[in-house]
Amino acid sequence: MASNYLNIIEPIIKKYDGKKEAIISILQDVQTQLRWLPGDVLALISKKLKIPLSSLYSIATFYKSFYLKPRGENLVTVCLGTACHVRGASLILDELERKLKIKSGETTQDHKITLECVNCVGACALGPIVIVNDDYYGQMTKVKVDKLVDHLLGKKE
Repeated sequence: MASNYLNIIEPIIKKYDGKKEAIISILQDVQTQLRWLPGDVLALISKKLKIPLSSLYSIATFYKSFYLKPRGENLVTVCLGTACHVRGASLILDELERKLKIKSGETTQDHKITLECVNCVGACALGPIVIVNDDYYGQMTKVKVDKLVDHLLGKKE
């Protein structure tokens, strides 16, 4: 399985001249390509750069930006900060979990959507807010959630 990833990993390692000091950048670039860091990919990077696999796992588990579980094509983030919370963000999260049939921190079985929560996105005036990839959807309601999820799943409105 790891050999299937060689065509992704080798150019990234070459981009950083195979320098061990660039390991975080290498992991970030690999994750950008795969949307997560599979164990066999970490093992391959470990072998190529002669870095202990345990060191790579230490890095990947230390930084919150690395994912060791598959992620969806779309990242749906719900802000649960104070301003969003008082405007009903928990109801928005409940509706997303119900509609997607997953809990926060999980990915749909078809790998289309990963749902997560954050404490604040700094867009308090727009609360409650949902972010899909890099697009912000403010003053979210249950009706808007239904339309948004249908759009992401490719269902006709």
